[in-house]
Amino acid sequence: MIEAEQRVGGSNAVVLAGLLLLSTDSFAHGQWDDSEALAREGLDLAAAYGYHLIEAQLRIRQAFVAAVRGDAAAARALTDEVTTWAVPRGLGLTQAFARHARVLAALAEGDYEEAYSQASWIGRPEIPSTGIPGRWLVLDLVEADVHTGRTERARAHVAAARRAGLFHASPRTELIAAGAAALAAPDDEAGPLFAAALSRPEAERWPWEQARIHLAYGRWLRRARDTTAARLHLRAAAETFERLGARPWARRAHDELRATGLAAGTPERRPAALTAQERQIAELAATGMTNKQIGERLFLSHRTVGAHLHRLFPKLGITSRAALRDALRAVRPQEPPPPP
Repeated sequence: MIEAEQRVGGSNAVVLAGLLLLSTDSFAHGQWDDSEALAREGLDLAAAYGYHLIEAQLRIRQAFVAAVRGDAAAARALTDEVTTWAVPRGLGLTQAFARHARVLAALAEGDYEEAYSQASWIGRPEIPSTGIPGRWLVLDLVEADVHTGRTERARAHVAAARRAGLFHASPRTELIAAGAAALAAPDDEAGPLFAAALSRPEAERWPWEQARIHLAYGRWLRRARDTTAARLHLRAAAETFERLGARPWARRAHDELRATGLAAGTPERRPAALTAQERQIAELAATGMTNKQIGERLFLSHRTVGAHLHRLFPKLGITSRAALRDALRAVRPQEPPPPP
């Protein structure tokens, strides 16, 4: 993969590799300003010392950030530059990453046909790649299909991803695959799948994917006429997209909120009180204990613990375990009824 001119060792190569890895990792974890800054720093060094392959890969990191923030023109200009350089050299992986940036740019614009076309270039959708970037494309492909009315094809992608082992490949890939499965599912099966995807222990490490699943879940809940729950997930999506600077997706989340009848500036409802048992479970979950560990402590099954958490999250106005600690400060356990 690495060209002859890139094989030179030395401190510059180590620094550049580190900057590329850090930029990639920062993007995945929603630290997009850091990702862009690291890419810029690396580009200056790569250009100065002739590390053209790493230079191309760093430009792709810039294209990713531009795409998800809604600057499709910049994303396309960057990927055109990279592709023009990579094609005659036969650098397929570099071209695949450039195509992935084009997928995200198309999704930002709502051009789902183009998103599917670009993703399909990277690999055959019916045989998902377990490598990169193929393993990260399942949600993109399914979203493109669902928005163009091709639900059967979306379900076929999910089934293929399951056969390929992507539901157990890595925490991030598992979240992506779980979100895709919920998005493609029939309406009478989707709810538990969305809840399961968002309840994955490490979901919050990947805020971009998590927010996309919140948005899809909120849309589904709105169609199911569960307005209160829909607003909860749509707010979570909107807040994350705004924090990340993902403007096209933030607009979609706010459009969905308005469709629930919620006007801009509508105050949040106050958290409801918890029962003593709900409070106890919530406090243990806030410490990081798993459902199984909580169940062993309280002599409950892990399914019972999960059911309690599923009911108390909407009471607290939250969507994840990470928000429990702060939410618990705002509520008190319900007092037992006075004796007759």
